[in-house]
Amino acid sequence: MQLTLWTYEGPPHVGAMRIATAMQNLHYVLHAPQGDTYADLLFTMIERLPKRPPVTYTTFQARDLGGDTAQIFKNAAKEAYDRFTPQAMIVGASCTAELIQDDPGGLSKALNLPIPVIPLELPSYQKKENWGAAETFYQIVRSLASINNQLTQTEHVAKRKAELAAGRKPRCNVLGATALGFRHRDDVKEISKLLEELGIEINVLAPLHASPVDITSLANADFNVILYPEIAHSAAAWLSRTFGQANTKVIPIGVNATIEFIKEVCALAGIDSQAKLKKMQSNAAWYARSVDSTYLTGKRVFIFGDATHVIASAKMATEEFGFEVVGMGTYSREFAREVREAAKNYGLEAIISDDYLTIEQKVTELSPELVLGTQMERHIAKRLGIPCAVISAPVHVQDFPSRYSPQMGFEGANVMFDTWIAPLMMGLEEHLLTMFREDFEFHQDAPASHLGRSGGVIKNELPAYYELDEKPSENIEAIKNPSEKSSNSNAIWTEDALKELGKIPFFVRGKARKNTEKFAVEQGMQEITLETLYDAKAYYSK
Repeated sequence: MQLTLWTYEGPPHVGAMRIATAMQNLHYVLHAPQGDTYADLLFTMIERLPKRPPVTYTTFQARDLGGDTAQIFKNAAKEAYDRFTPQAMIVGASCTAELIQDDPGGLSKALNLPIPVIPLELPSYQKKENWGAAETFYQIVRSLASINNQLTQTEHVAKRKAELAAGRKPRCNVLGATALGFRHRDDVKEISKLLEELGIEINVLAPLHASPVDITSLANADFNVILYPEIAHSAAAWLSRTFGQANTKVIPIGVNATIEFIKEVCALAGIDSQAKLKKMQSNAAWYARSVDSTYLTGKRVFIFGDATHVIASAKMATEEFGFEVVGMGTYSREFAREVREAAKNYGLEAIISDDYLTIEQKVTELSPELVLGTQMERHIAKRLGIPCAVISAPVHVQDFPSRYSPQMGFEGANVMFDTWIAPLMMGLEEHLLTMFREDFEFHQDAPASHLGRSGGVIKNELPAYYELDEKPSENIEAIKNPSEKSSNSNAIWTEDALKELGKIPFFVRGKARKNTEKFAVEQGMQEITLETLYDAKAYYSK
């Protein structure tokens, strides 16, 4: 076990909570000590849900360990059923309670409750949150979709074909969206609207918004739309084996991927996709062609997050934005193979790690011009002075906006275009303000423009070439005293060279400084002058 300050995923019982919270009329009884109730805050404070998750904790204490903790669980399960009267119940243990081996599944079975009770075996010390969510959804689907199922796979397929021939519209299940998922709420709305426009009915949307009764009717769909493989892949594979349902493979993130997705679902539904595509459009494609190419073409980007969003974002970045992907990876070890295969398309070796320090080291080494990642990468990029956009969980409260902000479909492509371009454009704006800071209106002693002439003079003792991406406490003395040695080499920066370095846009200044110092070391120089800076630029531009 490794101690860490940040973690990309919680324990698997948090994944089970995401499924329970996403569904309706399902209750989760969690055998856990008092301290493990913290998970409620993930949903009420970060996702800002208006109600607590449907979870009952046994909350045993240290003094209970010498007594009958099994009875505490049975009492909690019985009281939860009496109070909430759910259609079904899932039971399990947290990472701490797992150690006392009380067997929540066997204990709940002994209660003979008049509803389905689904035991969860989630190994807390081997697996993590997304796996826990996927396993929970799989167990729910396997337990409930089998109820009253008397037909073989062949008979299910024949029954659905007969209904389609009789004039029924094609229908699908939409699988994978959960509580606490990155933009899952809005993605579901966008894809549901898209499927409706294509003339495809949604049979069941799960786990988000589904009830246990809904799960029992999954077999009635002609095929399954998988939005998030990390959550839905196991359940969809079981549905395919049991009911003969095909599963989609394309994730509709980006304009090109959305077009491919439309073609795929239309083929599965027996619909002419070309006629449908003529009526659909996205602003993102035109915006990408019309925007100043300075913001896009050849920008070096680093991508990290869950497998679904990383693979889709890399494809979108290269095909639709003209970016160069210089690094990519995931913390989703269950999907490491898929990410490695995708990375090969860009001549890269994927980074498979859940250690944020490893990711920070890689970002520092690559010095990209844009980072696309989780809230962890946002903090890393902020410290390094690199523009960043969040594309994947884990996320913070600001990534659950009140506005409609999907990542999937054509509208999702529009949102992502705005999200990715904004930090690059702001970087250029910051640079322009720095360039013209000696102007009568923008110089460093000028008051804020919105204060007018009455505004007081703002004194700033820092020189114009102060490096915005570095902390004053660490670098101001080096700038005031040009003879100060660089922290990265034995060469000394002259005042003219430092001043010129300060004119370089802050979002590439760090890379320029490293390259110049590396060049000086390789050339055996003891002093970095203005000429050295230009020589290094010419050398690395070859």
